[in-house]
Amino acid sequence: MLIVFGGLPGSGKSTIARALARRLGAVHVRVDTIEQALRSIDALRADVGPAGYFAAYGVAEDNLRVGRIVIADSVNPLKITRNAWRAVGEGAAVEVTEVEVVCSDKAEHRHRVETRTSDIDGSKLPTWQAVVDRDYEKWDREHIVVDTALKSVDEAVGDLMSRLAG
Repeated sequence: MLIVFGGLPGSGKSTIARALARRLGAVHVRVDTIEQALRSIDALRADVGPAGYFAAYGVAEDNLRVGRIVIADSVNPLKITRNAWRAVGEGAAVEVTEVEVVCSDKAEHRHRVETRTSDIDGSKLPTWQAVVDRDYEKWDREHIVVDTALKSVDEAVGDLMSRLAG
């Protein structure tokens, strides 16, 4: 199974994705980590473009093909990236479930963005203005929505486990 997460920075998606990966014993493929590793290469220090996503697609597909559950963790802001993740799952002949993580409480979301620290060495976190201005296309197909303003991490993971089992 491929579980594809998406959501704006600070919504709680990586926290939930990691917790779900632990619970399922799944591989956690985080695009932010891959992108920061690419930026650490002198030749790629500036904009890594779509390279992080393409690397993540390959790592995910390799793990799916050996029978692992994979949790893909990225902002996943565009229909093209969502379609690419779906193609990875279809190419590996596994079920694909998409999960969008949101924080419906704008004040709480802003507080998270402005007060969090990076857990990836060298990674620079976006400002609240960058999050607000980000190009983030509305999802146009069925997917699970988790609102972190309404649920704790444990509640969100428990709910996801139930929905995945169904």
